[in-house]
Parts: sequence; C-alpha cells; structure tokens
Amino acid sequence: MITRETTVVIIGGGPGGYEAALVGAQLGANVTIIERLGVGGAAVLTDCVPSKALIATADYMSDFEVAGGLGVRLTDDEGDVVDDVVAQPQTVNERILALAAAQSADIHDGLERAGVRIISGTARLAARDRVFAETDSGSEEIAADVVLVATGATPRVLPTAVPDGERILTWQQIYSLTELPERIVVIGSGVTGAELAQAFLGLGSEVVLVSSRDRVLPGEDADAATVIEEVFRKRGMEVLSRSRAAGVERTPSGVVVRLEDGRTVEGSHALLAVGSIPATGGIGLEELGVGLSESGHVQVDRVSRTSVPGIYAAGDCTGVLPLASVAAMQGRIAMWHALGAAVAPLNVRGVAATIFTEPEIATVGIGQVAADETPDVQSVTLPLSRNPRAKMQGITDGFVKLFCRTGYGTVLGGVVVAPKASELIHPVALAVQNRLNVDQVASTITVYPSLSGSIAEAARQLHQPE
Repeated sequence: MITRETTVVIIGGGPGGYEAALVGAQLGANVTIIERLGVGGAAVLTDCVPSKALIATADYMSDFEVAGGLGVRLTDDEGDVVDDVVAQPQTVNERILALAAAQSADIHDGLERAGVRIISGTARLAARDRVFAETDSGSEEIAADVVLVATGATPRVLPTAVPDGERILTWQQIYSLTELPERIVVIGSGVTGAELAQAFLGLGSEVVLVSSRDRVLPGEDADAATVIEEVFRKRGMEVLSRSRAAGVERTPSGVVVRLEDGRTVEGSHALLAVGSIPATGGIGLEELGVGLSESGHVQVDRVSRTSVPGIYAAGDCTGVLPLASVAAMQGRIAMWHALGAAVAPLNVRGVAATIFTEPEIATVGIGQVAADETPDVQSVTLPLSRNPRAKMQGITDGFVKLFCRTGYGTVLGGVVVAPKASELIHPVALAVQNRLNVDQVASTITVYPSLSGSIAEAARQLHQPE
C-alpha cells in the first residue's frame, strides 16, 4: 500500500510531469516536482499554449475576410467601409504571455492543493534513488523511490543560423517581438513551421516558407497537405519547395537566408522551425545506464519504464509522440504502474492529433500510406464544399476522409481538414478507439445542418453490404 513515505521525484513540470504529480499525490505518495521554467513547462509557457493563442488571434483576423463574402462589412465612425483589420503585435504578445502565465499559475495552485512540493530549479540524477536539485538559494539532495524524467525538448538550431532573439528567432522567441515582421522567412515546413507561417500571414506579415521537401507538411496526409499548401499560396504566401536552408545572416535591416542551391532570400526576420532535440543531456541519464536512442531520446516501454528499475520517463524526451496529450498520459501511466495501481499500457491507436493551420488538419488511426499498403482497407473522401453548414459559413476548403476494414466495416482512421477540425475529429477517435464499425457511426443521428454530418455521410458511403 502506498504511504506518504513513498517518495516520487519528477524532473520537469510540463504535461507529463504535472499530470504524473497529480496522480502520485492522489495515490498517497510524497511527490516533489522540479522545474526551472515554471509549472507547465515549455508546453504552457513558450510552446503549445502561446503558439495556439497566436494562431487563434490570426484566425480572428481571417474571419473578417470571410465575413466580407457573407455580406458583412466593418465601418468607421463616419460610416466608411474599413478594408483592413490591423494587428497590434505588442498587445497581442502581452496577452499571450499573460494567458500562458495564468495557465501556469492555475496548474501550480492545483499541484499545491494536491500536496505536491514544487522546487524551482534544475535537477540531475545523482543515483538511481537520489536526485540533486539546484536552485537560486542553494542545492538539495532528495531521496526517491521513483523518479520520472519529463524534461521535454528544445528547438533545434543550425550552426549556420544561430538565433539572436531579435531577427533570427526560434519559435520560443517570437513573443518578445514588439512589431510585426514585415517579411518573415520561415525555415522548415513541418507542423511548427506551417502553423507559425500561417499565423504570421494571418496577422499581416509577408511570409516566405522554405520547405526542403516536395510539399509542406511532408509527414501528414498528402491530400490534406495539398489543401493547406494551396490555401497558403492562394492567400499570398511564397512557398519555396525543394529548398534547403544553408544558413542565415544578419544584415543592417534584416536577414539573408542562404539556400543550398546558391539562391538567397531576404527578409526582415527569420524563424527557425527545423525540429527539436530531447532535453536529456547533462542530467545523469547516461551515467546511470538509462537507455537512450541515437537521437538522444529516452527509451521507454508502454508503461513508461526506462532500462533502469525505478526510473520512468514521459513526454517529448521519449520521442513516442510529440503531443501534450500523449505526454500527460505517459506520465499518468508511469505513476499508476510505479505505485501499484491498475494500469493499461499506452495505446496510441486512438490518439488524435491536430495541426492548427487554417483550415486545421486533424488525424487519428491509420493514414493514407498505411491504407494503400493494406489490401483490405477502404476509404472515402467527401469535400466540405458540399456540406450545407460549410456553405453557410463560407467554407470552401477541406474534406472528411474515413478508412475502414473491408467486409467488417471497422473504422480504422480518419482525416478531417476543416475549421476547428480539432473538435470534429473526436467522434472518429471514439470510433477508432472502441472499434466501432461504419454502420454504427452512420446510424448515430447528427445535427442538421452541421459539419459533423459529413462524418456520418462518409460512414454511410462505406456501408459494407452483407
């Protein structure tokens, strides 16, 4: 039975860390969490929460453009039509940082109410059962029956493009800007690059997106990525495909991005979005024999155990799936397992993921590549432009795609490209997680008119005759 004498030390206060701390406290352990940035970690303070808040602001800007097509116009005090809506970057960023700080404070309060001890500082594993904490006021060695490493990841930078926080930026540094970049060159067209390129475009910047691959979002559903790239270009973004950045240099008025083929791209700012690296160095993992991959990620099993008994890991430092939701579940599972509670191993089959472009891309389960490689999988794609609610809202881009098992009709996966696709994917995730078949999805009555009606319609088209 767990008692307050059972000690848990968690290194890192992001979603994997703080959710684990709450479970540990709930199960009666003595829990200490060590975090240098602030509770919530990078996910809340510099990454996920701020970036999605910035994107939400840009979305509001684009709503005004859509409103014009619906017959709605803004007018000034004299009754003249206002053509341009202008963002105030300093006000926007101040709001975003205040929002992130408030979210961190809420999490901090929740942990304290649960009885979790919070140390502001850095940590290093001194032994399998001891953690060394370093704070501004001194150092402390803490005994630990269980250790959870949840240190996350940091932005990857190029040796030829060193961020200066002014003109050459990582995604964690953009919230210090007081003026909107006149022309920002975004290097990297993965999830972070695509999201932030969309955000700055929506806020009013000229945007050049440098993509080393044939298309943006190379790791995503090809049909969805094609829609997003077409939207980018249609809205005025310059997309440079098959263009790899070789370096970035400051100029008196901005930056010059050098491409490997010899071309150069000028801009007022450059944003590096070339991936992340796990924050696993220098904290004692290698010295204790904790298994790391070649990329530096902590190797874990499906209950978050590392190769060393008593040491667990969760979140982006493990490289399982770089999602806050997965990090949180890994952290919970680690505590349930370590403290002897009933636990099911991590199941990523029903994990939904969203790319917060406009429109959003939400996915769950298998994708098109896996479907094409599997002979007994069927799919259907319905354009949103045919949906009556989409017509009412002026939505012209996007689709719903479902995959099912031939003969059985079991829903295996889905893709939704739409405004607020992150909300629409949930019924598909429920179907995948619970192995529902397309007839069960189709027979559930949807609201008319609604975008979710297209999910039910796609399921009806995949009906498996007996």
